[in-house]
Amino acid sequence: MTILCVDDEELVLGLTVSLCQELPYHPEVEGFTRAKDALDWLAVHTADIALLDINMPDMDGLSLAMKIKEICPHTAVIFLTGFAQYAVDAFKLHTSGYILKPVSRERLLTEIDYALSDKHTSDTNSHVVIRTFGDFDLLIDGQPVSFQRTKAKELLAYLVDRQGATVTRATAFAVLWPDGLYDRKMQKQLDVIIRSLRDTLLANGISEIVEMKRGTLRICPEKVSCDLYRFFEGDIEMINAYHGEYMSAYTWASLTEAYVERINNTKEMNNGTVKSNGTRKGKSV
Repeated sequence: MTILCVDDEELVLGLTVSLCQELPYHPEVEGFTRAKDALDWLAVHTADIALLDINMPDMDGLSLAMKIKEICPHTAVIFLTGFAQYAVDAFKLHTSGYILKPVSRERLLTEIDYALSDKHTSDTNSHVVIRTFGDFDLLIDGQPVSFQRTKAKELLAYLVDRQGATVTRATAFAVLWPDGLYDRKMQKQLDVIIRSLRDTLLANGISEIVEMKRGTLRICPEKVSCDLYRFFEGDIEMINAYHGEYMSAYTWASLTEAYVERINNTKEMNNGTVKSNGTRKGKSV
């Protein structure tokens, strides 16, 4: 495990780094007093956990957390601060924890345990991974799959968007060629695209992820790890990974994007609800 610590006060940073080094995980710990230096380090490294001070002069912790999520979506962010009034803003960023200073070893261990429990469903160990937040990609053991035809990739993207529902050939055609005429010539063109998709999946040994029956196609959600599906299941890692973009290349994806955005905004409001006794939904703070 790698832990990134950022605090503009050197004494506090030193204490935090020391506490992290004493954790039972035996983590590698990197400490920085400047947000820019931390971001430069993240440009070539990764962190499992980021412990961030909120009130810093060059870049506040909330802004830093957003930049970290852009670079490393899977990094769990825990804020360390002496100011309780920042709690609501912190929860809006879907952070994994919030600790008021002074930091104790017990409190730190509790928050990191909680953050790690949210990462247990990480797709890093999944054979077939589908990413929809931002651009659409299909990965096998972490390597992106190359498609011979862009329409074949778009067809797979649409099947993923349908979340396991069957898609008829006519519907698939309307999505791929919204202004086209579904005549015999274009039906043959659709056949070419479907065969290209099937051949790509076969060549990569994952033909089982798409079910093709006479006249219909569907993705098999249980055979892939997909950020969209995990988002709908309430997976905090995928909630953190969503930054307002879904299948950016495809205009037909706008309906699902609007639905995801609405759910995301609802989760933000729920996460931002802090009771006077210091308890938030689902977890003590």
